[in-house]
Amino acid sequence: MNEQTRNTGQDDAVTVIGLGPMGRAMTRTLLATGRPVTVWNRTPGRADGVVADGATRAATPREALDASALVILSLTDYRAMYDILGDATGSLAGRTLVNLSSDTPDRTREAAAWAAGHGAAFLTGGVMTPAPMVGTEASYVYYSGPGEVMERHRAALAPLGAPRYLGDDPGLAQMMYQAQLAVFLTTLSALMHATAMLGTAGMKAEESLPELLAAAGTIGDIMSAGEERPGAALDAGEHPGHLSTVTMMGATADHIVETSTSLGLDLALPLAVQAHYRHAVEDGHGSDNWTRIIDRIRAPR
Repeated sequence: MNEQTRNTGQDDAVTVIGLGPMGRAMTRTLLATGRPVTVWNRTPGRADGVVADGATRAATPREALDASALVILSLTDYRAMYDILGDATGSLAGRTLVNLSSDTPDRTREAAAWAAGHGAAFLTGGVMTPAPMVGTEASYVYYSGPGEVMERHRAALAPLGAPRYLGDDPGLAQMMYQAQLAVFLTTLSALMHATAMLGTAGMKAEESLPELLAAAGTIGDIMSAGEERPGAALDAGEHPGHLSTVTMMGATADHIVETSTSLGLDLALPLAVQAHYRHAVEDGHGSDNWTRIIDRIRAPR
């Protein structure tokens, strides 16, 4: 019998620490697979529902760690991990911590080193779905960290969402999560700005949002169709300006700023977008493809 089996008593047991909406959704998804699940939360009452569904409540973080070889953390940030596990580090040896909390890639790498220093393996995860969709076909999770650790726990983690493994760097899954949210949050702000614009003309959000969402949905099609696929060109440092140029897109950005100003709307978002194109023009790239704006994003002055 190996050390993990002696410590946990069950090879397929899972511990979930952190029972916000995401933690509770993951717990219920794991319970549905028939795995024994132990839970702990700083506010004990948050465990009541999942305990009623079959989870085991741990009295302390140490007890939660001792229950399983695989420990999933769903917390506010990485500071919370240290606060919760700081007095239970003696129980980390032989465990695998899968931290699905949001923080910076650098703090994630530091946490991986901290876990290794206490004898624990560490995987970083980024859940790319809201809590109600955990465990559905639409759910997927980015992971990074040691490949052998990922493979060892892939079957246990798969019910939460399709695993997308990015490599050994523990910070990479966190960076992918942040990058995805950069697109997501910026799009949400753009949708609200556009809704506010149309609202000044008397259009209700119930009318405008379906049109705006349809437009947002075409971006993926544009970016992946025909000659507009920018990925390979970006990697090669090429910005052919035969379709949507910096000058053309910049002019549109100017018009959005002018319209928003005349309507009395907040200008933070349109000014930021306008600045990207103005910088590219200032650098002499007005005739290049709009993707040229990445230069100043990569190296701001």
